[in-house]
Amino acid sequence: MKRRIFRSIFTVALVVLLASIGIATSFLYDYFNTTQVNQLKAELAVVADTVNEVGVEYFDKFDSTIFRFTLIDADGVVLYDTQANADEMENHAAREEFVECLQEGSGSSARNSHTLTKKTFYEAVRLRNGDVLRVSMSQLTIGALVLTMLPAIIVILLIAAMVAMILAHAMARKVTEPLRQLDLEHPSENNTYEELTPILRKIHNQHKQIKEQVETLRRKSDEFDQIISSMSEGLVLLDEHGMVLSMNSAGKKIFDAKKNVKGEDFLLIDRTVKMSKAIWNAMDGKHSEYSEERNGSEYQFTVNTINSDGKVLGVLILVFDITDRVFAERNRKEFTANVSHELKTPLQSIIGSAELLETGLARPEDTKRFIGNIKKEALRLVNLINDIIRLSQLDENQELPMETVELMEVAKEVTEVLEEPALKKNVELILEGEACSILGVRRYIYEIIYNLCDNAIRYNVRNGKVTISVNKELGRAVICVADTGIGIATEHHSRIFERFYRVDKSHSKETGGTGLGLSIVKHAVQYHSGKMILDSEIGKGTTIQIIF
Repeated sequence: MKRRIFRSIFTVALVVLLASIGIATSFLYDYFNTTQVNQLKAELAVVADTVNEVGVEYFDKFDSTIFRFTLIDADGVVLYDTQANADEMENHAAREEFVECLQEGSGSSARNSHTLTKKTFYEAVRLRNGDVLRVSMSQLTIGALVLTMLPAIIVILLIAAMVAMILAHAMARKVTEPLRQLDLEHPSENNTYEELTPILRKIHNQHKQIKEQVETLRRKSDEFDQIISSMSEGLVLLDEHGMVLSMNSAGKKIFDAKKNVKGEDFLLIDRTVKMSKAIWNAMDGKHSEYSEERNGSEYQFTVNTINSDGKVLGVLILVFDITDRVFAERNRKEFTANVSHELKTPLQSIIGSAELLETGLARPEDTKRFIGNIKKEALRLVNLINDIIRLSQLDENQELPMETVELMEVAKEVTEVLEEPALKKNVELILEGEACSILGVRRYIYEIIYNLCDNAIRYNVRNGKVTISVNKELGRAVICVADTGIGIATEHHSRIFERFYRVDKSHSKETGGTGLGLSIVKHAVQYHSGKMILDSEIGKGTTIQIIF
């Protein structure tokens, strides 16, 4: 802008200067022309009077280098000329000033030379004897005058140009300085040119609108960030080039991404073939969905296109943790198969024994044994059905009446019930600790302690020990069941609380039990919002802590 102002001022200055020189030259030239004509007339009048009195002999002694006098008769023949031979001059009858003089008594004219560098002025007057006396004087034309003055004009133009440049630069700086000092952040507070007031007012209004829009966008961005950060599902937004625009904390955990991944190519973060194919399909406007196991969990990946006005703006990736659903489905299938198997086994034994008794194939001395087998398998069925019913009740998460339960009393009751099975296995039951009460369902608390102790006895070694302790730790009730049994390998720790899961299926018939005890414990503890801690090692026994 400063350059444009400078050029404009400089150009205007030069144009004005040239116009001024031209106009001044024209006025001066006209002035000098008028003065010269008047001078010619005055000189002609003096000489004409003298010639009228003295005659043509007056020119014998006439000497003038400025004026040229010519005497012409009435027919246009030159009789005398002060600067040329009259006999060699052409007839002047057609000359403008001669014709006018014959008609009016005096005449005037002006003619340019062939080279256009000079202009000659003519004045003529008629003498008493009828002859015409003409005086003439030449001067430079305006073009020749300008050429003569050209060096001076160039010097003047150069000086004027330098002055104009200095002044134009100063004026441009003076004009633009207030503009440079404009505070566009606070347009209404500027004190500058009045002509800028409407523009500054518009800028001020636009600032207000932009500020409001930015504040709205910031608020929506914060809301969006809070929403996606609190999502348990992974969310990733990509632009049309596959670069990460946003990734919430759940997504970073799932994809094992670093803290700041904005602007990175997502295919460098997740290099799996399935994800690459899903993203390219999304870019083509196709929906993709697939499931995959990662870090021990099962995830469902949904990849969709983000469109606006028919144009692909990016890709949205949603990741759902379906581990519980897959686990539940697997457990359902396994539970159905295990229940069928667990029910079928004792029933087949009962049916087999009953058929032997019915057909009379059993010897009389074996009858008692077969009847005992039928009773034992029937009891096993009853226990299995009871455990299934308990699990179903726990799965339904029905609200049951809560009461104050004294844990030491329940533990003592359990030890009394399991004393006989412990003696058969030569396992010593030890109860220790202090009185401790919680608010809970007594039947579920009993099931927790009973199943833990029953397992500890079943999988113990001969002459082993089972220690049940009830204590308070940091204001919390803690039940701990520790045994000196065979222990559990680390790879089975995560699954022993599943229904019908057995570490060693080949010895399941020997140890007895339904395979649902620890699953009942898990659900009963969850019902009471408790926590289980398992510590077990092969050959060194098992310790399970329940913290309420």
